[in-house]
Amino acid sequence: MIDVLNIISDSNIGGAGRCVLNFLKYYDRSAFCVTVAVPRGSLLIPALCDLKTPYVEVDGIAETSFSMQGVKNLYRVIGQVNPQVVHTHGNFSGRIAAKLRGKKIVYTRHSVFPVSHRIDHGIGKWLNGRINEFFSDQILAVAQAAKENLIDSGVRPERIEVVLNGVESLVPLSEEEKGAVRQQYGIQQGDFVLGILARVEPYKGHRYLLEAAKIMKQHGRKIRVIIAGVGDALEDLKTLAEQWNITDIVCFAGFVQDVRSLLSVLDLQINASYGTEATSLSLLEGMSLGLPAVVSDYGGNPGVITEGQNGLLVPQKDGQALAAAVERLMGDPALLAQLKAGAKARFASSFTAKIYAGNIEQVYRQTAERRN
Repeated sequence: MIDVLNIISDSNIGGAGRCVLNFLKYYDRSAFCVTVAVPRGSLLIPALCDLKTPYVEVDGIAETSFSMQGVKNLYRVIGQVNPQVVHTHGNFSGRIAAKLRGKKIVYTRHSVFPVSHRIDHGIGKWLNGRINEFFSDQILAVAQAAKENLIDSGVRPERIEVVLNGVESLVPLSEEEKGAVRQQYGIQQGDFVLGILARVEPYKGHRYLLEAAKIMKQHGRKIRVIIAGVGDALEDLKTLAEQWNITDIVCFAGFVQDVRSLLSVLDLQINASYGTEATSLSLLEGMSLGLPAVVSDYGGNPGVITEGQNGLLVPQKDGQALAAAVERLMGDPALLAQLKAGAKARFASSFTAKIYAGNIEQVYRQTAERRN
């Protein structure tokens, strides 16, 4: 039996938290004993209880990678749990505490973002790389782009392993259920429905989807665009939709709890990120339903969507290219059907939660057996 402590800083359930939960649903409980350290009051706690997973609430780690209070409190927790392996999800305090306790450390990079100029060259880059390596026995990246991001900040390639995210397969809605959802989102007969499920922040590229919608409306295309999510850019996007006279074809759905229902009524999923994107879990969930996507060529998107296999790639920050790609698929039902089949096949071969859990188990075994 290998004892493992996962440490996560998120108070809400984001991508990293969902990865932890997907692992917990499928890992081999006869071979591993897993405890999770979370910020006090984390929204992950009810899900951990449902999964009968022991957890510890920790002060000083919420939404922060490093704090002295976090190091102190996690040092105490690690002493109490006494795991063989400590797996941190972006929490540097946990890595320091684990190192001080002499534990084996796994660190997962879940994100891709522009590297600070302080650590993208020279002594800053070298020092950042050595620090990350010193406080990690195994460094994981959830996408090839995340690995390249780490390399750009000084971590040596041979110290990084890519372990792709995985999600549970969604169950399609019945036609009757789809009808109710279409009515909910104002989808009319004959609409070609596009959806984007992401935090509504500038770097997620919603503006370029609206630009594409404006172009397609001018071309006489019968489309419906559903923007699911909340964030700082939401009001600016609503203003832009009014200025571009596209409010009749755009639905701002806000936070959507029932992702399955929305994905089930889309013809295409859109991801237009240009600032941060590793492996979009909503893309994977859509693929489980046979939903293809048109995505920007940024970050981890090309690692999920292969041109002509399960979707199309377009240049980032290019509304015209996005419109052209969507119109191509609207005019080519055979290609769209091919991409739908490809999406389902690619999901089954690479992105299930069971595959992900098995890959993480192997990392834990290798790390636990590693000599200092």
